[in-house]
Amino acid sequence: MKHITLGDLDVARIGLGAMGMSAAYTGAGTDDAESIRTIQRALDLGVTLVDTAEIYGPYVNEELVGRAIKGRRDEVVLATKFGMVSHAGQGPGHLDSSPANIRTAVEGSLQRLGTDRIDLYYQHRVDPATPIEDTVGALADLVSEGKIRHIGLSEAGVDNIRRAHAVHPITALQSEYSLWTRDPEPDVLPLLRELGIGFVAYSPLGRGFLTGQIKSTADFDDSDNRKTNPRFEGENFEQNLRAVAEVEAIASDVGATPAQVALAWLLAQGDDIAPIPGTKRVSRLEENVAADGVELTAEQLQKLTEVSPAVGEHHNEQQMKWIDR
Repeated sequence: MKHITLGDLDVARIGLGAMGMSAAYTGAGTDDAESIRTIQRALDLGVTLVDTAEIYGPYVNEELVGRAIKGRRDEVVLATKFGMVSHAGQGPGHLDSSPANIRTAVEGSLQRLGTDRIDLYYQHRVDPATPIEDTVGALADLVSEGKIRHIGLSEAGVDNIRRAHAVHPITALQSEYSLWTRDPEPDVLPLLRELGIGFVAYSPLGRGFLTGQIKSTADFDDSDNRKTNPRFEGENFEQNLRAVAEVEAIASDVGATPAQVALAWLLAQGDDIAPIPGTKRVSRLEENVAADGVELTAEQLQKLTEVSPAVGEHHNEQQMKWIDR
């Protein structure tokens, strides 16, 4: 697989998001053995960047990833996140990026992952109650101590990115980016390129929507986050199927799957962008990784760029409040 650099961190240009193996989607946590096979198969195929977070589960996804990479730690660029679990009593779902909370969080993540260092440690969401300078200062101390190698931010806006980077180099920003979530393009991506910060794209397949496999939400269980995602609701869902049909038509011309075409478009947006499509199945992983070999013509790229815009916000109302703009 081709490699790129995020800041000065070398990664294979398609990574693996592990969240759905344990949380957020229908079927999460029902087949850990298959999830572990998927992570190990990813490493076999040359994937290096594996992404998790303490909030996924919470905690159990990090434990799962730790079991999967045991004995293969040096093959992995291991990424996890802190800041959506308050360890001072409030618990999961409460933003806390205070230095004291970071200290508690990193020790827990290291233990669950079965490692002595985290390669890329992200602030999961900007904490309005803690100046970003204090957060990054605490992370810089962890870099000096060797507990983390690189610092990342997730869903941070341009002001906080600049302020954070002034304290210590930021290696990567992780935010949602796909054919139907284009928010980073006007302001964030140009700033990252100015500062030499890489971009990690989560939900690059629109939470599965862009694969063309989801025709109804009837099979989602009540714990599935997509049940409350505006793009999957009612009339929005029906309208968003138009974009899927357009991607499917181009995929047919290319001789690839819609998922591969959606990922190939994202890869074509720059050699500083690493999508991390999530899956808990080996077959889907192999399909996604094969996007590394899909070449799109200029005309196909343009058609994909002009795909019908998504109808509805890309998170529910509460989650949107946590996105820094």
